Amino acid sequence: MPSSEQPSSRTPSSSTASNTPGGIPAAAPTPAAPTPAAPTPGESPELIWLRPERASRGPRPAHSRASIAAAAIVIADAEGLDAVSMRRVAAALGAGTMSLYNYVPKKEHLLDLMLDAVAGEYDYSGLTPTGDCRADLRRLAHEQLAALRRHPWVPALVIARPGLGPNALRYTEHFLAVTEPSGLDGTARLEALALLTGFVCQFAQYERTAAAGAKWQADLAGYLGRAAASGEFPHLAAAFATTGAAADSPDAVFDRSLDRVITAALAPVGAA
Repeated sequence: MPSSEQPSSRTPSSSTASNTPGGIPAAAPTPAAPTPAAPTPGESPELIWLRPERASRGPRPAHSRASIAAAAIVIADAEGLDAVSMRRVAAALGAGTMSLYNYVPKKEHLLDLMLDAVAGEYDYSGLTPTGDCRADLRRLAHEQLAALRRHPWVPALVIARPGLGPNALRYTEHFLAVTEPSGLDGTARLEALALLTGFVCQFAQYERTAAAGAKWQADLAGYLGRAAASGEFPHLAAAFATTGAAADSPDAVFDRSLDRVITAALAPVGAA
C-alpha cells in the first residue's frame, strides 16, 4: 500500500492516512522531484529499494527478497505481526538467522518487503480504467479491502510505516490513471489516494476488532442506548431514533461509507 505521510489539510489525520499501495498505498507523498538523490558515496541507502537485491558477481543466492517476504507473511497471517522476527523467518526457510541479513539488512526492511508483497497481490485484470472515476474507485477499494481481509496485520503497518515499493508504485500509477478524468491536479489526486486508502485500512481494522469483541460490542450498544435515553444527549438520541436497521452486512456499511469518502475525495477544494 502507499504511504502514511500527512499531506495538506485535505488529507486525513495520522489515524486515517495510510501508507499506500503496498501493502497498500495510503499516503503517497507529493514528490518535488521524480528522481531521488543518490546516496552519499560509501553510505548505505536507507530504502531497501535503492539497494541491489544481489551482487552482480558471485554464486547464485540461496534465497530472495520475495521468498523471505513470503515466509514472513505466512507467520504474520497465522500469528500476527509481533510474531515476525528474523529468527522465525530464517527457521521457516531453513536458513541461519544471520544469513538473512545479507538479503534484508534490518527488520524495517522486512516490513517494507511484506507490505509491497501484499500490494503485489492486487488483480488489475478487472480494474482497467473506464473513465467513470467513482465506479473505478469502488472496484479498486474492494480489491484493497479483500487484500486487507486476507492479511489482517496490514492496516496497522500501513498507517505506521510509509513505504512505496515497486508494487506500491504500480498501485499509485493505477490510481492516478483512474482519477485522471476527475480534472483534479496531481496533488489533489495523491491526497485522494491517502484519504481512500486510510478509510479502507480503518474499516478493515475496525471490522476485525469488532469481530473479535462481540461482548465489547454488546456492552457498548447498551451503554450508548442508556446515554441516549438519559436526555443528556438529545442529538445522539435523535440520531439513534432515525437510524436504519442495524443488521446491515459489513459490506453494505462499507459501500455506503465508501461512496461518501469517494465524493469527498473527488470534490474540488472549496466545493459546496
